[in-house]
Amino acid sequence: MLATNKIVPMPKLVDLIAEYKRQGKRVVHCHGVFDLLHIGHIRYFRQAAAMGDVLVVTLTPDEFVDKGPHRPAFTQALRAEAVASQDAVDHVAVNLWPTAEETLRALLPDVYVKGSDFKSVDADPTGKLQREAEVCKELGIELRLTQDIVFSSTNLINRFLSSFDEDVQEYLDVFRSRYSIRDIEWVLEQMSKLTVTVVGDAILDDYQFCSPLGASSKEPVLVFKHEGEDLFAGGALAVANHLANFAGTVHLFTVLGEEDSHEDFIRRNLRGNVTPHFAFQKKAPTIRKRRYVEGYSMAKLLEIYHMDDSGLDDERDGAFREAMKAQAEGSDLVVAADFGHGAISPACRNMLAETPFLAVNTQANAGNRGFHTIACYDRCDFISLAEPEIRLDARDTSSGVNILAEGVLNKSRASMVAVTRGKKGSFVLTSDGVGVLVPAFVDKIVDRIGSGDAFFSVASLAAKLGVQPDLVAFLGNVAGSIAVGIVGNKKSIDRATLLKHVTSLLK
Repeated sequence: MLATNKIVPMPKLVDLIAEYKRQGKRVVHCHGVFDLLHIGHIRYFRQAAAMGDVLVVTLTPDEFVDKGPHRPAFTQALRAEAVASQDAVDHVAVNLWPTAEETLRALLPDVYVKGSDFKSVDADPTGKLQREAEVCKELGIELRLTQDIVFSSTNLINRFLSSFDEDVQEYLDVFRSRYSIRDIEWVLEQMSKLTVTVVGDAILDDYQFCSPLGASSKEPVLVFKHEGEDLFAGGALAVANHLANFAGTVHLFTVLGEEDSHEDFIRRNLRGNVTPHFAFQKKAPTIRKRRYVEGYSMAKLLEIYHMDDSGLDDERDGAFREAMKAQAEGSDLVVAADFGHGAISPACRNMLAETPFLAVNTQANAGNRGFHTIACYDRCDFISLAEPEIRLDARDTSSGVNILAEGVLNKSRASMVAVTRGKKGSFVLTSDGVGVLVPAFVDKIVDRIGSGDAFFSVASLAAKLGVQPDLVAFLGNVAGSIAVGIVGNKKSIDRATLLKHVTSLLK
C-alpha cells in the first residue's frame, strides 16, 4: 500500500478498527508527535506491530504540540507521511484532541503501546501517561511499554534543525553546561512548597473580535464586522492563576466593583488553590478593558476602559489592609501586581513595605501613564518591570538598562530587579552587582497581553528561593515565551508546560 493511502481521517480510522475487530484481528495503537522520525521510532513501531495483527498510529495535531518553541519542526501532513512510510504501520490519522485519552475512547484498540522513553507509568512528570493508563484500565485496553534504545527528536532538532539564531544557540550551550533539567525540576519542586499572598487590580480583559469592511459610504468612519468575543480573567487574577500552578497555596486580595462585579465569572476562572478575598468599591464596576481586535492578525484596533480608579473608601481600605496584613504574615512571599487602578492605595503600599519578602510589578498603561511608577514603593525585595516602565520611572530614554536597574535597586533597597525587553529578552541585576542578559526564546507571537505577568509570576517565585539571577531570568523568559502564544489570558502558565519548554531548550 502506498504511504499516502495509509493516511485516513479519524472517523474513517474508527470504522476501520471496528471492522478489523469484527474479523477477530488484534488492533495495536501508538500515539505521539513523531516530529523527527528516527531509529527509536522505527524500532518502536516494529515492536508494537509484533503485539497484534494491525498497527494504527495517531499523531498530535500541530496546534496541540507542546514540545516548546519552534515546534513542531514538521507539519502534521509531513509527519503523517513519514510515519505512513513505515512498513510496520497499517494506518495513520491526525488526532482531533490534545492528548490520546479521547482517542483511546474513540478507537477502542486492543493494545496501547508507549515507547522506550517511558520507563514506567509513574515516570512521566507531565501526568499524561498516568491519565492514559487510567483510560486503558477503564476500557479494558492492554497497556504495553516497549524496551529499546532511546533517542530524542528534541535533541536531534536542537542539534541539527534549530531555528534559533547563533547568539541564542551560544547562550543555550553555556546555560546547558551550568544547569540540567533536573536542576530546573528541583527549583519547581521547591516552588510548590511556597505560600503566596497576591494583591492587585482585578481586570477583565474583554476581547471583541472583528474584521474590516472598509470606510462608511456616508461618514468618514472605518467599519468593522463583529466576529465574536471572549472574556478573560486578567490583571492580578491572571497573576494569581500563574502562581497557583507552581506554588502550594495562593491567597488573592483584590477589589471588585459593587456594580457589574462579575464575581461569579471571576470565582469560576480562578484556580482551585487560589483563595480569593474581595473588597467591593462603592458605585463602581469591576475594571473591564475592552479591546477591539482584528481576528486574523490579532492587531489591537481600539481599547476602552470601563473603570473608576478612585479606589476604596477609607473604612473599606482599612479593613482590606488589615485582612491582607494578617494573611501576609503567614506567607513566604507577597506579590503586588500593581496596575495603578486603585486597588493598592498609598496606605496599602506602605503596609506592604513591612512584609518579609515583597515582589512588585508597577505597570504603566493608558490609564495611569506618567503617574504610576516603581517610585511609589519605598522598599521591595524583587522588582519586575518592562523596559518602558523603568525608563518612565527614571525619565531617561537613552541610558543602558544596567544603569537604570542600578538606580532602581538603590532607591528601593531591593535584592534583585528584572527588566523585560521584548524580543531582546530580559536583564536581571542583583544588589551585589551581578548582571545577566538572557535572550528571548520566542518563535511565534499571537498576543503580547499577559506575557509580562507570566514572567513576573514565575520569576518572583524563583527570586524568593534565592536561585541564581540567570536562572530567574531564564525561567521568566520561558514563561513569557509561552504566554505570547496564548490569546489574552485564556490559559495560565502551568508547571508541566513550562517544564516541556525547558526540556526542549536544554536537551
